[in-house]
Amino acid sequence: MALSPRRATGTQRSSHTTFSGAGVPVRGGRVTKNRLKGRGKAQPKSEMLLKLQLQSNPEALCLVRATVERAAEVMHFQDADARAIVRSVDEALANVMRHAYGGRPGFPIEMSCYKLPVGEKKTARGGIEIFLADKGVPVKPATLKGRPLDEIRPGGLGLHFIRQSMDEVEFTRKKGKNLLRMVKYLMPTLHPVASEGE
Repeated sequence: MALSPRRATGTQRSSHTTFSGAGVPVRGGRVTKNRLKGRGKAQPKSEMLLKLQLQSNPEALCLVRATVERAAEVMHFQDADARAIVRSVDEALANVMRHAYGGRPGFPIEMSCYKLPVGEKKTARGGIEIFLADKGVPVKPATLKGRPLDEIRPGGLGLHFIRQSMDEVEFTRKKGKNLLRMVKYLMPTLHPVASEGE
């Protein structure tokens, strides 16, 4: 089964994933209070790129990876940054399925991706902001520590990777949901883009 997000506003459904609201402006403060910190009234608002509603089934991960990869491509992220975003989302979702839901299938996970406008803090080039929400076992942010890097064994490095790959990573608990916020800012391109016709 292949799905691709529509460019125009619309909804496409499958048993695992829902795409909706491309280009819908974000109304500030819906997910966490931190979205508005330092933001004045004159600053431009973020735009929703897509919203996915999926279940804690590993089969959904390939669909999410393809969708996030396409979103990063549309936003003109460099290849290495696009791969880092995709792997971070994939790792975060796998952790939700494994830890918050104990490996049990069929539980809800919501992912929202927003396009940060040009002129957003820390960069003049904008970026992507991704929220994951689940209703699983409460996560205490203070306990979210990956295993030591010098301890050689499989697993346990997902959090290290996410924190090193994304520019901002924030865990919160609100209204019975675990919330993970990840931000990646666009880096300046290394080569000038050729004008049309060249």
